[in-house]
Amino acid sequence: MTEPAVGFGELLAQPGVVEVLDLRSTFGFCAFHGGNLERFTDQIASEAAARAGASFYGVLQPAPMRQHVPSKFVSPAESPDLRAFLDHCDVVVAIHGYGLQKRWTDVLIGGTNRPLAAHVARHLRHGLAAYRIIDDLEAIPTHLRGQHPDNPCNLPRRGGVQIELPPRVRGLSPLAEHWPANLPHTRRFAHTQHLIDALSRAALAWPEPSGR
Repeated sequence: MTEPAVGFGELLAQPGVVEVLDLRSTFGFCAFHGGNLERFTDQIASEAAARAGASFYGVLQPAPMRQHVPSKFVSPAESPDLRAFLDHCDVVVAIHGYGLQKRWTDVLIGGTNRPLAAHVARHLRHGLAAYRIIDDLEAIPTHLRGQHPDNPCNLPRRGGVQIELPPRVRGLSPLAEHWPANLPHTRRFAHTQHLIDALSRAALAWPEPSGR
């Protein structure tokens, strides 16, 4: 594997980079490409987690920093907080952002826990009718499938899923700026709030592990 220009531990040690850890239930959300890198992914993941009583782990990069450590190199060996999060959680939903031509409304659900992927996809289809929710791995570009065994979303006891969000649903498009249904109390793009609502419902509806 080609090593990234900056290692995960090196990234965490840089001024202004912040790790956030909130341990609640054994269902977890994470956004380790958050802050100024894959914008609004940390806000989406942290709010969905808080509303569902789920756990959250995030890495926030300050502007103008945009250093991408590929998921397979985001190692719990380099972060006690990430290790604590993964040890605590039974399953994890990792929130990412991506942008590809002709996929502005495609939400991609990868990761190795395919029953969880199907469960989350059902809730997203109900809450995001304007988007195409894709949980068929063959329909997802290979590099966005989240199948590497070292990807943090696959390290908890029962694995997890990786959700790739296009810019529009994160509120990063001209459509979002001028959309008449922006929520006045938050100034948030309505689609983003619907996404958070659906993610929190999916977490609450996922059965707690037995025998623990």
